[in-house]
Amino acid sequence: MTTALLIIDMQNHILHGLADAARQPSLDRRLNEVAARLAALQVRARAAGAPVILVQHDGDGVHRLARGSEGWRIRAELAPAPGDIVVHKRSCDSFYATDLADRLRSLGVTRLVAGGCMTQFCLDTTVRRAVSLGYDVVLAGDGHTTADSGDLGFEQIIAHHNTLLDGFDAGPHSVSVRPAAGITF
Repeated sequence: MTTALLIIDMQNHILHGLADAARQPSLDRRLNEVAARLAALQVRARAAGAPVILVQHDGDGVHRLARGSEGWRIRAELAPAPGDIVVHKRSCDSFYATDLADRLRSLGVTRLVAGGCMTQFCLDTTVRRAVSLGYDVVLAGDGHTTADSGDLGFEQIIAHHNTLLDGFDAGPHSVSVRPAAGITF
């Protein structure tokens, strides 16, 4: 079994301006904590010789993740190292209209460790799709985040998705949710 680390949309402005002035510091703090956990997973993955794949959303025009802008860049603490793979996407699904599946297949990957942003959009969609495509997924339960949505705080959205995705399956493949510190490669 070959395991790869999949980090989704950990870009400079992924949560920029998505909360009011009182709430934005909480979002930023959570994003920093998630980035630190994912950086530790990167170190462990590289040490184990596991592929590290970073997915980067390419926004248009004035989008906060407009391709080539400072907001679009992958956060410095998670910057790709030589040998890492960067996949560019334009939708919530990291597999849709990208070469992610081909790259995973060429590497012989059968298991993914996943984390990143935004929980209810790109992370959820990609994790579910991965399982449906025949991958087992370990979701870093404390390694993903999002912004508030309506009456739901980001804390509630994260907790809901950790509960919802833990055990999600398609045939013999499934998702298990674990703390980042306990994930091995």
